Amino acid sequence: MAVPIAVLDCDLLLYGRGHRTLDRFKLEDVTDEYLVSTYGFPRQFIYYLVDLLGATLSRPTQRSRAISPETQILAALGFYTSGSFQTRMGDAIGISQASMSRCVANVTEALVERASQFIHFPEDEATVQSLKDDFYGLAGMPGVLGVVDCTHVAIKAPNAEDLSYVNRKGLHSLNCLMVCDSRGVLLSAETHWPGSLPDCTVLEQAALTSQFETELHKDGWLLGDSSFLLRTWLMTPLHIPETPAEYRYNMAHSATHNIIERTFRTIRSRFRCLDGSKGTLQYSPEKSSHIILACCVLHNISLEHGLDVWSSPATGHMEQPEEEYEQMESVDSEACRIRQELLLTHFS
Repeated sequence: MAVPIAVLDCDLLLYGRGHRTLDRFKLEDVTDEYLVSTYGFPRQFIYYLVDLLGATLSRPTQRSRAISPETQILAALGFYTSGSFQTRMGDAIGISQASMSRCVANVTEALVERASQFIHFPEDEATVQSLKDDFYGLAGMPGVLGVVDCTHVAIKAPNAEDLSYVNRKGLHSLNCLMVCDSRGVLLSAETHWPGSLPDCTVLEQAALTSQFETELHKDGWLLGDSSFLLRTWLMTPLHIPETPAEYRYNMAHSATHNIIERTFRTIRSRFRCLDGSKGTLQYSPEKSSHIILACCVLHNISLEHGLDVWSSPATGHMEQPEEEYEQMESVDSEACRIRQELLLTHFS
């Protein structure tokens, strides 16, 4: 005798007919402590995301029983902050693991669409000057518009171009180029670079370089470590400091540049899907890149809402591969002149 089998249609659950939704989980029924421990964020932050993304996540179709934007956002936050599609996470909001996965994809794309709204350099003169003043207050380094570095995020081995994603540690990863301000707010995030590319090559090919060389701020610079080449808009440390001024410059540079490392640790701590403790991101490089960028957007939104940037340190397994730095002598005489002038004017 044939036994009828019911097949669950995830699209039916997600999009539904006429915006009728399944009310599986009510934010008002649980405490803020529960929301923070389970989803990583308090109630008001989640409400803000519902307002921000709700219209995008409520896509009318000819089907019924859609998953609400609120539930989709909770599912995505649960994944971003825990790093897994655990059955208990889906059970808590009343959806299957398959629906969890689809919710994460929808919320990720909605956040990526808004990346430029939340991740960008300031444009008005007053805000740019405030940015410089805040950096100067850290360690006395003038003219700083941001600190730049790369960090690796582990991904599964892709089906194609496999070797291009293998980093120095023999792991598959994306090499992500980011810039932050003195509070850890991200000003730029390029999350799609293959892990085999060294940091200097990523910067050479990045939109960030084109942006600074063609249009941005001629009266300031970024700070980068020794993996990058000195440029007129990018100040790097001196390889072998000899004078007191050079030592003071290097110390101020290091103390200021450390902000980006703290920011990386904070992002990994808050978004455990990126820290490697639950394994690699089980997606294509493109989808993994979007998940990383979505987490970057959430990181900036959380700072806008006053959530502490310097949270507990991450304990993930995926660390940035050690770069074997080769001292790269700048062929840009103007960049060398600018750094020398900086040394004489501010550190002598």
